[in-house]
Amino acid sequence: MTATTTDHSPAAASVPAPRGPLSAGLFAALASPGQAPPEAGEAAAADPYGEDLHLALHVLYELHYRGFADVAEDREWDPALMPLRRALEERFLGALRADVPAGRTTDEAFGELLVESTDHGDSVAHHLEHHGELWQIREYAALRSLYHLKEADPHAWVIPRLRGRAKAGMVAIEYDEFGAGRAENIHAQLFADLMADLGLDTRYGHYLEAAPAPALAVVNVMTLFGLHRALRGALVGHFACVEVTSSPGSRRLAAAMRRTGAGPAAERFYAEHVEADAVHEQVVRREVIGGLLADEPHLEPDVAFGADATVHLENRLASHLLEAWRDGRSALRQG
Repeated sequence: MTATTTDHSPAAASVPAPRGPLSAGLFAALASPGQAPPEAGEAAAADPYGEDLHLALHVLYELHYRGFADVAEDREWDPALMPLRRALEERFLGALRADVPAGRTTDEAFGELLVESTDHGDSVAHHLEHHGELWQIREYAALRSLYHLKEADPHAWVIPRLRGRAKAGMVAIEYDEFGAGRAENIHAQLFADLMADLGLDTRYGHYLEAAPAPALAVVNVMTLFGLHRALRGALVGHFACVEVTSSPGSRRLAAAMRRTGAGPAAERFYAEHVEADAVHEQVVRREVIGGLLADEPHLEPDVAFGADATVHLENRLASHLLEAWRDGRSALRQG
């Protein structure tokens, strides 16, 4: 994992190498607008957590962010691509609905998150704090960069779908995430600084090729929830889950950065989240969730689903990372 640059510029990356027939067919269609993408039926038979589906979905979603250097900007909402994207989303969302508890209340979903488990065997943050080596921290940062270099962007889609207390609370938190008016304090920039301390390449999307499906799924679910107004409750649940669990995890990761000598910017990123997200947790629970459910109480199961789906996907990623690291192997995709 060799760094090539520390340029955090908006320059778009190129489409990555495919990982199966879905992504290969999609990338061929992106390269040649006259070529049809794979049929929706092909997505319906794909592994909902697999490499091929999640790379294809990730590339389609990235058209809504910074795009790719070799894909025309007007492909973002190309009607020819929408049936495939819809089929990929339905396959992924169907698996999530089947694999997490249904019909839970927010008290049930978040009650479990507010108490830190004493069993740390499946905790990546605990592993890195006490046992992690610098190469493992660098791998963790490389994979997390797929989200953190656009931190808070997927959640901003929910703002026009909220009102009153929920909207005010969401905007207050997002204002902090985007640096409170100071470009150097935007959390995406703070993460780029962390990566520079670790000797990583800070270019947006640079580590996409190295990211396995469990890492892509964690990022894809944010955009899935964000792009669909019908899933606004799930996006609020996802966002709340991230904020509720961030502070204790960030405390452990800040300690890991200190212990391994990762650097001041690396430590600062997580130290910043310890304080900020402790405040955000209260705002998101009382104002964002409270306000949303006061306006639309029928969305409570969706909010709980968003939180539960987030935990499910994070647990899958944690299992992938810890299994590899405990075997002394890299958790990154090789080639």
